[in-house]
Amino acid sequence: MTVLHAERAGSGPRLVLVHGFTQTGRSWGPIAADLARDHEVVCVDAPGHGGSSDVTADLPSGAELLGRAGGRAVYIGYSMGGRLALHLALARPDLVQGLVLIGATAGIEGAQERAARRAGDEQLAAELERDGLAAFLERWLAKPLFASLPPDAARLDDRLRNTAAGLASSLRLAGTGTQRPLWAHLSELSMPVLVVAGERDDKFAAIGSRMTDAIGPRATFARVPGAGHACNLEQPDELLRLLREWLPGVRRRRG
Repeated sequence: MTVLHAERAGSGPRLVLVHGFTQTGRSWGPIAADLARDHEVVCVDAPGHGGSSDVTADLPSGAELLGRAGGRAVYIGYSMGGRLALHLALARPDLVQGLVLIGATAGIEGAQERAARRAGDEQLAAELERDGLAAFLERWLAKPLFASLPPDAARLDDRLRNTAAGLASSLRLAGTGTQRPLWAHLSELSMPVLVVAGERDDKFAAIGSRMTDAIGPRATFARVPGAGHACNLEQPDELLRLLREWLPGVRRRRG
């Protein structure tokens, strides 16, 4: 049976942390360490990443594998990890007690725009296979999306634990262009949801605000002060503050 690599720490209510593209479960660093003081924290390596580099899966299959690895828990996903967690919450709401979506999207609605994104991700996958992991990561982290991410916060050493083949597979199978738009299904989410975007990440703040409205009264929207897209790396203390303010409400709902 295919399984995702996961690292566990702490005890208490379970939290499953799901990283973004080119990261690994260890990218949560100080956030995971702090939450593990009073939670069981499960840091999963997504398909094609870290200890799961050999696992190939699209978003629905990756969500199924995520649910097997994490079990019943609050799921916290950043970017690609948020898209995986959203798929799991819609497919298996019995497993997802609460959902945090950080810099994530419910998908690209236009068919032409999705096709263009798939073509762009195919080009990136080909560059990975041609030029290797280190050269790709240098170009990836130079993208405008990460303009506010300081080099010493990018955790390049962790990203270099990935493989070119694994990341290329992730782009082709689980990139945003492959995602079936989920906007019409957001109102089906029955668990408490926290939608988060960096204060400086205007694109995903607009997406996040719209997602919150579509989910309805179970959802809360928050922005991380001083952060761009990679707010878990740029402002971990501020993101942690938001999580710790929100998590007790999930426990009250469950009780």
